[in-house]
Amino acid sequence: MNQHIYPLLATALIILFGCSIKPTEKIESNTEHTAVNPFNGIDTIATGDWWNRKSNEIIDVKVNREDVIAFGIYTVQEQKMKLTAQLFPLYPNETKIVRLEIQRGNEWHETQRKEINPLGWSTTFIVDNWDSSKDIKYRLSHGALAQYVGLIRKDPTYKEEILLAALSCNSNKDRGDRDEYIRNINYQNPDLIFFAGDQSYDHSEHTAAWLKFGMQFREIFRERPCVTIPDDHDIGQGNLWGEYGKKSETSAGHDGGYYYDAKYIKMVERCQTGHLPDPFDVTPIEQGIGVYYTNLTIGGVDFAIIEDRKFKTGPKDKIPQMGPRPDHIRNSNYDPKTVDVDGLKLLGDRQLTFLNSWSGQNTDHMKAVLSQTGFCGGAHIHGKLTNRLHADMDSNGWPQTGRNKALQAIKKANAVHIAGDQHLSTVIQHGIDEFDDGPWAFVVPAIVNNYYSRWWWPEDEQAGPNSNGTLPWNGQFLDGFNNKITMHAYVNPDNPSNGAGYGLIRFRKNQREVIFECWPRDTDVSTEQAQQFKGFPFTVKLGASE
Repeated sequence: MNQHIYPLLATALIILFGCSIKPTEKIESNTEHTAVNPFNGIDTIATGDWWNRKSNEIIDVKVNREDVIAFGIYTVQEQKMKLTAQLFPLYPNETKIVRLEIQRGNEWHETQRKEINPLGWSTTFIVDNWDSSKDIKYRLSHGALAQYVGLIRKDPTYKEEILLAALSCNSNKDRGDRDEYIRNINYQNPDLIFFAGDQSYDHSEHTAAWLKFGMQFREIFRERPCVTIPDDHDIGQGNLWGEYGKKSETSAGHDGGYYYDAKYIKMVERCQTGHLPDPFDVTPIEQGIGVYYTNLTIGGVDFAIIEDRKFKTGPKDKIPQMGPRPDHIRNSNYDPKTVDVDGLKLLGDRQLTFLNSWSGQNTDHMKAVLSQTGFCGGAHIHGKLTNRLHADMDSNGWPQTGRNKALQAIKKANAVHIAGDQHLSTVIQHGIDEFDDGPWAFVVPAIVNNYYSRWWWPEDEQAGPNSNGTLPWNGQFLDGFNNKITMHAYVNPDNPSNGAGYGLIRFRKNQREVIFECWPRDTDVSTEQAQQFKGFPFTVKLGASE
């Protein structure tokens, strides 16, 4: 018997110790098992013979094999649990199978096995008939060594107050850890995390940057649901007007559409949104690019998740150009009606149909719309103090007709709007026909705000009518597209942490009120001395639904 056992033990020891070591020599490519790169010059860190690539400044993907599972990220909606397993790149002869196990009592039970997609190195588990009344531990396993343990939280329907933590703009100007965010957010213990976009600023290396993001933030979504939606930088553009998925001819994107290969776009969306609830309408757009707009209900609060950019018309050759760039207007004397022409789209008809349908469901729930950016031009100065723009078509303030249709749908739902993108946190009440007849919006700060910061800074340096007096330049204003807005709070870069931080939104169901909190990155919220940015917290009374 021993003659059979010893070879088995030797093999096991080789596997055990050999797999925990990073290879230092080049591995010959086995084309049968190697992820062929279908792109030209993009996502190179994680495709092809990635193990032969030079070191990069984003992240070391040549991890010990017990660490090959980077993170899991999940949501649960209507008893369907969707969990994406994100791995580091796999070597050619490693198994491509990941296992999902669920803990029952003190024992782990394998539930599913899924094959990893080598484009992006992720896969999504879908479990129907999920019991949302219990906290349930899950475990992801790969090979003999790698494991990642997390928790699927029970639906907090029993809570009177539901908390959402919202973040955006994870600039690569700071590739360090995010320990302040982990400490503060876990201390405040929200029920849901929302990343509003720009999780990656490494335009052509999404997989590496997405892994970096996950390793920075996984400890806040290891044990709670999380919504992530990609924005322009995630898909490799400085700005995005998706225009129903057409091909853009320029990386600036202002002609409308997507510049990079559609397979790359689909990979980004699969990794970042595959764990979201099923889309309202799964019909793909041009180039076979998918959609993910949907809704998620947590503890009796109904969140609509929409895609600001996907259907939006690009400005180039559609409207008169008003400056050196098709998307920037510097002339404050131009006529805003000239850029709001027939045929322009913002959310697109499909998403307006979704929002109008969503507004009629769960009418006893509090509601919020989650998206990438704000529905107005909420900034005057962009990037540096000498760069004043009158109007920026990257914002959802343009086109104005599409903006008003979106706000009417949000108002119909009696919802607040939560977004990011602007590198400038604001609380605004929108006006549609008149000042203050539209929904409330909270744009949260940038995670890192030492890159392309923005300022709210009226040129005459005067408050608008009906200012609440909390900050010098609050009140009623027309933005650069003549949209009516009332500014109630803003966080310019001369604030603590350079205006970097995150939003915490409290939905108080019995009082029908929403509290917007805005916390600086460097504040320790567990201390008595912790202070929010000036102007916060800010409370909005919603009243009963229409």
